[in-house]
Amino acid sequence: MSPVFPMLTVLSMFYYMCLRRRARTATRGEMNSRRAIESNTRALPINVEIVQYAKEVLDFSSHYGSENSMSYTMWNLAGIPNVYPSSGDFTQTAVFRTYGTWWDHCPSARQPFKRTPTSFCSQDYVELAFEEQVYPTAVHILETYHPGAVVRILACSANPYSQNPPAEVRWEILWSEAPTKVNGPQARQFTPCIRQINFPTNLIRLEVNSSLLDYYTELDAVVLHGVKEKPVLSLKTSMIDMNDIDEDEDEEKFGCGMDTLNKQFSIVTLREWPTNGYFDKLPYELIQLILSHLTVPDLCRLAQTCKLLYQHCCDPLQYIHLSLQPYWARINDTSLEYLQSRCTLIQWLNLSWTGNRGAISVPGFSRFLKVCGSELVRLELSCGHFLNETCLEVITEMCPNLQELNLSSCDKIPPQAFNHIAKVGSLKRLILYRTKVEQTALLSILNFCSELQHLSLGSCVMIEDYDLIASMMGAKCKKLRSLDLWRCKNITESGIAELASGCQLLEELDLGWCPTLQSSTGCFANLARKLPNLQKLFLTANRSVCDTDIEELAANCTHLRQLDILGTRMVSPASLRKLLESCKDLSLLDVSFCSQIDNRVVLELNANFPNVFIKKSFTQ
Repeated sequence: MSPVFPMLTVLSMFYYMCLRRRARTATRGEMNSRRAIESNTRALPINVEIVQYAKEVLDFSSHYGSENSMSYTMWNLAGIPNVYPSSGDFTQTAVFRTYGTWWDHCPSARQPFKRTPTSFCSQDYVELAFEEQVYPTAVHILETYHPGAVVRILACSANPYSQNPPAEVRWEILWSEAPTKVNGPQARQFTPCIRQINFPTNLIRLEVNSSLLDYYTELDAVVLHGVKEKPVLSLKTSMIDMNDIDEDEDEEKFGCGMDTLNKQFSIVTLREWPTNGYFDKLPYELIQLILSHLTVPDLCRLAQTCKLLYQHCCDPLQYIHLSLQPYWARINDTSLEYLQSRCTLIQWLNLSWTGNRGAISVPGFSRFLKVCGSELVRLELSCGHFLNETCLEVITEMCPNLQELNLSSCDKIPPQAFNHIAKVGSLKRLILYRTKVEQTALLSILNFCSELQHLSLGSCVMIEDYDLIASMMGAKCKKLRSLDLWRCKNITESGIAELASGCQLLEELDLGWCPTLQSSTGCFANLARKLPNLQKLFLTANRSVCDTDIEELAANCTHLRQLDILGTRMVSPASLRKLLESCKDLSLLDVSFCSQIDNRVVLELNANFPNVFIKKSFTQ
């Protein structure tokens, strides 16, 4: 056969690929964000649309409310609206724990991971189950206060009510957008244009970013519209299935194709290039620096280009800090196995949100840490519902240098498992928000982890005696700089006195929604006198906070930056003026529902102290 024919074949394939890509580009230009050709495409009328509210809240990363009530909790998203179309601050809505950038400017703030793709900006999530599986045609989100936090909507192929779990769980993004500032806090129905997907779903996930908000966003209900049969394009259009023609590119663009990422991790066959361009003329360190700006998927793609770049992309020095949270939907045991050889020097690892619904197994996680855990200093495992006692045991055995451990919202870990954490005496940061840690285990942790500087025990409902815990902190944790006791139900002035006497380096203290603390006992005034380094103090929903407490803060805590006294009835405008005059660094003051502080006072204070964000919430 003439050598011309193979060459023609190669050229034909090349032109085919170019034309196919051009067809994709052209098609994409003709489609709106619902991936349908508006002018020609219509769903057939025989496919009746089903409208349903969420039946159940399956999972979430945080909420403002208590674990033992319905007020301000994610569970309010189930069922029909409670508040909409009213606007304002209502306890019957779903509220996440944070808003704005205040949490990024306090002593407990954590350093961000590098290489986080710009397309991933989610801070919190909630997953909702619906009665019937449908092909989504619309999603309505009823927002009742400070809307605009939702940045991604995803659909899952798994049916949470099925008795037979699927072999593979697939997530597809229906809609995604960067955070935007919404003018005004009024209620709205948010209905973004969603993409068409090729599987039915009854599991919807909302991801939010509240960094641009002036206050907590409040969600009332989610409505899923869909049809039982996959929508069929009318005969006016081409018979090409738009989902099939760019399925691969969608998986790259939207980051939900597990197989694609695993193939990138595992690729070892390299193309033969005659030269490496000019890269082989550069110093090794300079190439490493250049590649350090690439995301993990980009590193995997680049590794396929030539042997030189393959060597650089697989160098463990590129994986000293690794965050897999942006790729939570496609990380599984296979992904961890492929990454093992590259992560032998890893120091920071973020596996938050990953591994749920069987994607990561206990053996798979254990194998990874046994190879890659020896140098770990920071381990983020927020919302890792695959974690059990074996996992914590492996962490404490394989990570001797661990200093930071985040188990936030890992509510499936059994109470007795937390005893293992006491073996990590080098811990400086421990986040146990919304976990089932019990008193005995926590006392053991405090006794052996005397290097702790940051501790979060918010919404830990299984601790029986917080006074005993506070006493142990005061005796053993002298280096403590930040402490979160959000919604601890039984701490008293006795525990606060022990804490303030022993932990005088405290710069941040959250005592929000601690109903057993009363100003009449002098506990808040004592805090102000004993803790002069305080920068953040939350006394949220403590109605007993009074002028004396505010004046003590003004006299003793001049470095104060954030103060939340939401709900107090005893603070006057005069004491707030003293505070604002004394605390020159104050940037946040929440006086929502403070009965003596009306809108006129807030306007006056804002005029006189323009550098302070003074928040006054309302209910209509």
